[in-house]
Amino acid sequence: MSELPKTFDPSAIEQRWYEHWESEGLFRPERPDEEPWTIVMPPPNVTGSLHIGHALDNTLQDVLTRRERMRGKDALWVVGTDHAGIATQMVVERNLESQRVKRAEIGREAFLEHVWEWKAQSGGAITRQLRRLGASCDWSNERFTMDEGFSKAVIKVFVELYNRKLIYRAKRLVNWDPKFQTAISDLEVENREVQGHMWHFKYPLAGGETYTYVEKDEDGNVTLQEERDYISIATTRPETMLGDGAVAVHPGDERYRPIVGKLCEIPVGPKEHRRLIPIITDDYPDPNFGSGAVKITGAHDLNDYGVAQRNGIPMYRLMDGTAHMRADGPSYEESAKRAVEIARGAMASAEEVDALNLVPEEYRGLDRYDARKAVVADIDAEGLMVKVEDKLIMQPFGDRSGW
Repeated sequence: MSELPKTFDPSAIEQRWYEHWESEGLFRPERPDEEPWTIVMPPPNVTGSLHIGHALDNTLQDVLTRRERMRGKDALWVVGTDHAGIATQMVVERNLESQRVKRAEIGREAFLEHVWEWKAQSGGAITRQLRRLGASCDWSNERFTMDEGFSKAVIKVFVELYNRKLIYRAKRLVNWDPKFQTAISDLEVENREVQGHMWHFKYPLAGGETYTYVEKDEDGNVTLQEERDYISIATTRPETMLGDGAVAVHPGDERYRPIVGKLCEIPVGPKEHRRLIPIITDDYPDPNFGSGAVKITGAHDLNDYGVAQRNGIPMYRLMDGTAHMRADGPSYEESAKRAVEIARGAMASAEEVDALNLVPEEYRGLDRYDARKAVVADIDAEGLMVKVEDKLIMQPFGDRSGW
């Protein structure tokens, strides 16, 4: 009689029995006359490996499925993997770059072939791990989120919802990752506190108009009174001034009441074609923060996007997908002229607004940070910069790309 080992070795038993269970089809629902019971596994990302959270979650699902199977029900545990688009792209690009191959050089179709090759490798690793855990999934019903049947089902549902007028297609502001060239969700954005600057600029009033600017303390005593021919705004991203659609102040801010509804001038670009934008009221600006006046750049800031939507302010796109200042479209002179007409009340479609390029020729094609330096230097040279403050700011980054 052989001596029993002092320690239990699961590898000698579990794998052999699991292969037997699977080969015998013991996990497949084959009781069509019994009560059905189904659970769908939240699909793990095809790019990675299972972690302790997957092990816990799948163990609970396995317990529930085996219980219902033992109760005589027609139990189905659907197994699958998730495409995890951005994460997959990142991994595949990294592999290609190690071979000195660029995604942009090989084109979309060739890149997709590499992605499917990677899916076959990585997805196989995950399903092997699930088997090793002893998960009693129905492997004959294994699914992948990009399977043709799933894709068709998604399209069918979206078309039905569109036809029933429950969803619609329109332009809106999204988080854009310039490295991976894709939109990302709010959950994929990481906000970090970084050392930055707050620049304060003068936006001259149209036609050299002036008004009496008055500041008061909490008791109503006048602390500052002077004639101004400008409204002061502050920004952490001066390059976006080129796409301003308005300057907003709070409706209860008495300092700016005399100039609400008037036009002011964006202090950048060729002097003979300076763009005029309206001064509007909105509840968003905080009268006690900075100057109380906020530049509204609807296409490049989420809060500004809301103000622009509420007030019918045009949203001008300044950058391309790589976060460089746009170099396409009509000339700055032509675009600025049309934008001023729109600011004065001329009607324009969203498509026409999107086609305008309000980036002056000298900034076109520049990386956004280089454009920022150029804009600040040009405004300062003209004497329209009030001050610059060192400031900690919250800045969004793609959680995978770091951009």
